[in-house]
Amino acid sequence: MNSQTEPILGVDIGGTKVAVGLVDRDGRILSQGRKPMIANESAEAGLNAVTAAIDSLLPPGGIHRIGICAPGPLDPRTGIVLNPPNLPCWRNFPLAERIAAKYRVPVKIDNDANAAALAETRWGAARGYRYVFYATVGTGIGTGIVFGSSIYHGHTGSAGEGGHVTIDYHGPVCHCGKRGCIEILAAGPAIGARARAKVAADPSRAAMMLGLVKGNAASITSQHVREAFESGDPLAREVLDDTAHLITIWLGNIVDLLDPDVIVIGGGVAAMLRPFFDSIKGELPEWCVNPHASKIPLLMAHYGADAGIAGGAAICAE
Repeated sequence: MNSQTEPILGVDIGGTKVAVGLVDRDGRILSQGRKPMIANESAEAGLNAVTAAIDSLLPPGGIHRIGICAPGPLDPRTGIVLNPPNLPCWRNFPLAERIAAKYRVPVKIDNDANAAALAETRWGAARGYRYVFYATVGTGIGTGIVFGSSIYHGHTGSAGEGGHVTIDYHGPVCHCGKRGCIEILAAGPAIGARARAKVAADPSRAAMMLGLVKGNAASITSQHVREAFESGDPLAREVLDDTAHLITIWLGNIVDLLDPDVIVIGGGVAAMLRPFFDSIKGELPEWCVNPHASKIPLLMAHYGADAGIAGGAAICAE
């Protein structure tokens, strides 16, 4: 096998784990593994955690390309990790350069949402589309933009921070410091907070959710909302309906700005919102001026928990 046909090593670095996988040219993950990430010690300890994960999956003949997705902010052009909040071990750390020096192969790096967007475009739900907007909705909201099979990075490499688009300037302060970002209003923690507020306002409607947490309303999370919704709970449906409405307003801005020909949603909260996709599409024309808004496909991502591995491979697939 030559370097164009052999598997690519995709690396997904998070705050607690490093996942690695061998990915073939068609986007299939052939094998994978994970190791703990050392995020709160020295820069070298963090690097050693990454190389330990890579070494655990190296095939006998070695590899020819490594693609890494990591939390931002980072510079995809230089491969420098700048100052990600959940990786305090690295500040202006030349991760791509250090990995390339150790394994003597080309290394590319990008943030996790950008990389996942490219994987979905190359091999996943957005295959065949040219103007792709991808969002991963979980603990936070990350986004990636792909135009003509290439990630749109913007002038400085900082484009695509769609999770920090404000839709309510009177809203709560986001972790980024702005008010009313879609992330602080509609990501997993916001869903849990919205549920807790509704339970506190009217406990008589909350029997199912309170039963899931043994009466401790303060411990309700988005996962409990999901479980209650799947069991037919009207209050859980109301919480998710409110969330879907906020997502619709946000996507209206995205459609007017980018005019994508597909929208792909992934992440841990995506499956929870999947039953609301039709209502989001139906309501979308009320929140944007684009006359073709209702025709834009809204699709579930192909890659679930493995999006980072596939994304790492996608950024160096050519």
